[in-house]
Amino acid sequence: MSLEAMDSVFKALADPTRRLLLDRLREHNGQTLRELCERLNMARQSATQHLDILERANLVTVVRRGRERLHYLNPAPIHEIEERWISEFDKPRLQAISAIKNQAEEYAMTDAPTTVPTYVYVTYIRASAEQVWKALTDADLTARYWGHANVSDWQPGSPWEHRRVDGSGAVDVVGRVLESEPPTRLVITFEDAPDAEREPSVVTFLVEPHQDIIRLTVTHEKLPNLEMLGGISQGWPAVLANLKSLLETGDVLPQAPWEMSSAHA
Repeated sequence: MSLEAMDSVFKALADPTRRLLLDRLREHNGQTLRELCERLNMARQSATQHLDILERANLVTVVRRGRERLHYLNPAPIHEIEERWISEFDKPRLQAISAIKNQAEEYAMTDAPTTVPTYVYVTYIRASAEQVWKALTDADLTARYWGHANVSDWQPGSPWEHRRVDGSGAVDVVGRVLESEPPTRLVITFEDAPDAEREPSVVTFLVEPHQDIIRLTVTHEKLPNLEMLGGISQGWPAVLANLKSLLETGDVLPQAPWEMSSAHA
């Protein structure tokens, strides 16, 4: 993160109203402006101004669904701040694990139906839309930055497989292509436990070009439980960091980023 971007994050977080907006999105992600205004008893114009600042700081990302604009908390900038100043002490990771455990126990003690939040991650890459699309759909490229080859013809209705590249040919994730609009939008189902009797989760890759860069938004929804939310919250940032490195430098990161959490346990 550049110093200018970091300044924007800290300035956005300095305002208590904006922190309250982030808290409301943390409690219930993917809200419309109307829903946020109702929950905060805030005028629409005031909420819009605060959300614009949070969006410019990349703390909130907006996903369009038809005529609606859904606001999602984006953890990427806070994650980068944590990496720079806090991660070496390892407290936040342990606290996050404890929080997930406590929340899971709270849910286990109630009979009320629960909803697992949608996960949204945004990153910016110096590349073209076609390069990002190829990185998402080319089996050889995914093998380089993900450690698995994503294999499909990527046509709507076609199956896809997340195959290991260790020579075993084992498949860890399967799914189907729901939407394919090269080079800007790919929607797939994501089944890491195909035999489980549950609805598959859904991943959307949105590739938005702007001059010489791309904004890549990954949305993972219909998650079955908090355990999977915790896993992908660690996994997606690592995978996308490796993808970004490959496209911008020609090579992946020198160490597999998803191994850091276990290496620092």
